[in-house]
Amino acid sequence: MDVFEAIATRRSVRHFDPAHRMSDDEIDTLMSHILLSPTAFNIQNWRFVAVQDPALRAEIRKAAWDQAQVTEASLLLVMCLDLKSWAKSPERYWRHAPAQVSESMVREIRHFYRDDEMLQRDEGMRSCGMAAQTAMLAARGMGYDSCPMDGFDFKRVGHLINLPPDHRICMMITFGKAQAAAHPRSGQLDLSEVFVRDRFTESER
Repeated sequence: MDVFEAIATRRSVRHFDPAHRMSDDEIDTLMSHILLSPTAFNIQNWRFVAVQDPALRAEIRKAAWDQAQVTEASLLLVMCLDLKSWAKSPERYWRHAPAQVSESMVREIRHFYRDDEMLQRDEGMRSCGMAAQTAMLAARGMGYDSCPMDGFDFKRVGHLINLPPDHRICMMITFGKAQAAAHPRSGQLDLSEVFVRDRFTESER
């Protein structure tokens, strides 16, 4: 499946075959491609929790208003962000670069993120968003469907997965073999309604 087909056929599927589970090799393949997602300054501030314990899945389902996909999906991935990844040995993000480049980038990382907690959070959300799209398209290319989720109690799920204090949850994604097709697209806006060239006109503001 080429990338354009993956984009066109990716849909939010909520009904999965509960008997199917992804193999460890498939999960490794998926994750290895998610790790190719971009992050600013290469700080790789996403963290991924694959929830495989059935009892824990059942508890998370309760925190997600009993959505069946939480337990029926082949894989449940909690997309998290590390707010302080920029400060945790940032030189490791540039360890294969020339020394001069590495030293310069580490200085810039510290200068850019220090004392700006909102930026740290926003950056993590951006990174997780890009990783999430990579994950869903990679899964589609592997023959799996997926569904991004924010319909759950974030604090409760954070407690259940023992989320560190300096981390936040961005979303969850379920992956699996679709048992029922997604509903038809319900109303895509026309390109002219969302695409602006150069600047907004006065009538668009």
